[in-house]
Amino acid sequence: MKVQETSELSKQYSKDFLWSFWFTLPIYPFSQRQTIRTEVVKNTVWTFDQLQGIFYVVVPIRMSVVKLDTGGLLVYAPVAPTPECIRLLNELVIEHGDVKYIILPTSSGLEHKVFVGPFARYFRHAQIFVAPKQWSFPLNLPLSWLGLPFKRTQVLSADISQTPFAQEFDYAILGAIELGLGRFTEVAFFHKKSRTLLVTDTIVSVPASPPAIVQLDPYPLLFHAKDKATDVVADTYDNRCKGWQRISLFALYFSPSVLEVPRLKDLLGNAFKAKNRSKKAYFGLFPFQWRLNWQRSFEALRDRKLFVAPVLQTLILNRAPTETLAWADIVACWNFERIIPCHFDAPIIAQPQQFRQAFAFLEQPISPDNSLLEADFELIKKIDAGLQKTGIVPPPANQL
Repeated sequence: MKVQETSELSKQYSKDFLWSFWFTLPIYPFSQRQTIRTEVVKNTVWTFDQLQGIFYVVVPIRMSVVKLDTGGLLVYAPVAPTPECIRLLNELVIEHGDVKYIILPTSSGLEHKVFVGPFARYFRHAQIFVAPKQWSFPLNLPLSWLGLPFKRTQVLSADISQTPFAQEFDYAILGAIELGLGRFTEVAFFHKKSRTLLVTDTIVSVPASPPAIVQLDPYPLLFHAKDKATDVVADTYDNRCKGWQRISLFALYFSPSVLEVPRLKDLLGNAFKAKNRSKKAYFGLFPFQWRLNWQRSFEALRDRKLFVAPVLQTLILNRAPTETLAWADIVACWNFERIIPCHFDAPIIAQPQQFRQAFAFLEQPISPDNSLLEADFELIKKIDAGLQKTGIVPPPANQL
């Protein structure tokens, strides 16, 4: 009887976490996405965390929900509308009123854009506001073709007074920054009453231990805690932290200086020796070889309370330093006391001057954040040089 009950519970969980349109962005955890709701400001601000990643390099992706003084809710950057996620949100709807506004705060983040249309269909009276200069690749399709309800969707105006939530929020639009294939736009929202700043990708903070959403299934953490393919890693707090710290380095730098890729011969040989050669374990393949001093790169990240992700520093924001700094100046004029980004840690307890300081790398001369280890930027710089050489992206502003 207990076995049958466990089986039924497993099926329920499977249905509860189901994201049926996972194939539109086929990355881990594919069709099964758990959600954690956290109350950040009592009866006012909540976060909904899910996971996303490739090759078990898993990081949080986050939706923020704010209660409106006029009744109802504003949703910033929707996540996958699984049955569990919608149920958790509907619990807030019952108490505080329906979802009135849904915000897509980026033009380039597919991992945010892909959820907005399906999410909006659960809240048919909500108005959808999107960042300007939306685009898609390889074909630049209308928003309605991307699943956003045509009659309920509008572009955020440069004049915030034209929006129905102007009394409760400020917002500032960064971009559009031309990147060749497309454009980068991000809209920061400031909720005045709770003194909370909502951002998408520009600012991150990396915790020393893995966030709660990452620990629901520790397998990716333990996978990356291995030093070699043949290791069998115990599920301990230290090993979870070790795996998380390596995941963070990989996610932010792609290939930090403290990471080496084994030779193909060694890679295949070690895979054959691995005790777990299941599909879940990628058939024993473990293409990571961390140097003994790998933690110094993570400590450099932890030394910064908040910073701009290396990819944005090297590939995007340096294309428009003047515009980015002007945007950061506007945001730094708001009297926020916490920041909720869409990735990594949240909330970040921070003051406006700390936010502005994170963009100091764009001051002349334009260079990556020198408080981070410059050697860790090497691969991103190579990618940048390759994209420039082929004419896919324009050069940074200081090279024009």
